[in-house]
Amino acid sequence: MARETLNKQLGQVQDEILILGSMVEQATLSAINTLKTRDIKVAKTVFEQDQIINEKRYAIENAILILIATQQPMARDLRALTALLEVNTELERMGDYAKGIAKVTIKMGDTDINLPMAEIEKMAELAVSMLHRGLGAFIDENANLAIAIPKEDDQIDDLFNTAYRKILNEMIANPSSIDNVNLGMWVIHNLERLADRVSNICERTVFIATGELFEMDGMDEDDLNI
Repeated sequence: MARETLNKQLGQVQDEILILGSMVEQATLSAINTLKTRDIKVAKTVFEQDQIINEKRYAIENAILILIATQQPMARDLRALTALLEVNTELERMGDYAKGIAKVTIKMGDTDINLPMAEIEKMAELAVSMLHRGLGAFIDENANLAIAIPKEDDQIDDLFNTAYRKILNEMIANPSSIDNVNLGMWVIHNLERLADRVSNICERTVFIATGELFEMDGMDEDDLNI
């Protein structure tokens, strides 16, 4: 019975993690859309709803700690629960990045600023896709997929570099707009960091599967010991 109870409660926490992940995905895409459309009203909503993400994070953390304290999990179960704590924190911080992008939109208002939106939108699309699949791999304990996903970060880095150069060129061409255009740097930085945190989630997936923590850079399936 104890085993069945632990499995059921662990599954419930995993479901909540997926819900939190979905909230972060939506917040990120909404924040980017407000930047594109300069919809200040929606940007303020994204900004304010970060509090809901924070509350969800703390509720999940509390549930995990209660499980650890009351069910006395061992070995693989304990790895899973500690990994869930880490992923929970990563998701909350990703939510902060979405909030930050919404704040940029609010600061810009309706000011005419030339931002590299094509690169920004593509970065967001790729980062959210990585997050969605990374969480799926985490829940399924799919170490092979978890290793493959961080390799896509090179595409994010390429887009970041392109967007960075375009923002610098805009600053040079229009010195009077430097303060506003510089806000674009925060946007691409937040998206780049979001993708980096997906790699952290993937590392936790491998941790559950193997009991070992690996740096994802340069890792391939042959490094697995499962």
